[in-house]
Amino acid sequence: MRQILIVAAALLVGGGYAARYADHAISGNQPAQAASVQRVDEPRPPVHSGRTLTLNADRLGHFRTEGRIDGRFVEFVVDTGASLIALRASDAARAGIWPRPDDYTAVVSTANGKIKAAPAKLGRVEVGGITVYDVPALVLPDDALEVNLLGDAFLSRLRRYEYAGGRLVLEQ
Repeated sequence: MRQILIVAAALLVGGGYAARYADHAISGNQPAQAASVQRVDEPRPPVHSGRTLTLNADRLGHFRTEGRIDGRFVEFVVDTGASLIALRASDAARAGIWPRPDDYTAVVSTANGKIKAAPAKLGRVEVGGITVYDVPALVLPDDALEVNLLGDAFLSRLRRYEYAGGRLVLEQ
């Protein structure tokens, strides 16, 4: 029993030194990063920790973020007025969704009038550290939609989302 305790203590001490050595070796080999200066009119990068994401408004007051649909990257603008996630057809195709022409059965009202859209179900939508499964969406022709919209079908599944002081906080 005494030998087992001695071996266990030796392994713990050795593991600690190995971890320190690995951390030092990794950080010591990293190239020095140049300091970056961010212009005032550029949006700050999103801040996320665990299951909370804070987005800063861009100069037009929009909240832009990068997300993933079933593991494939897409750009979104958060739209609290949109009922569903709305995807441009080209971005939907990149995410593995290819509606046929006869799938465009839903009629939606946009700023440019009424347009046909194809209903879709997204298996997994990830934004920051937040993941939502089985999210309803619509696919619209590229000329009907300038950017993908992250709507209420995603937002309503969060614990909260809150706008204050030019920031939007999403929390799962």
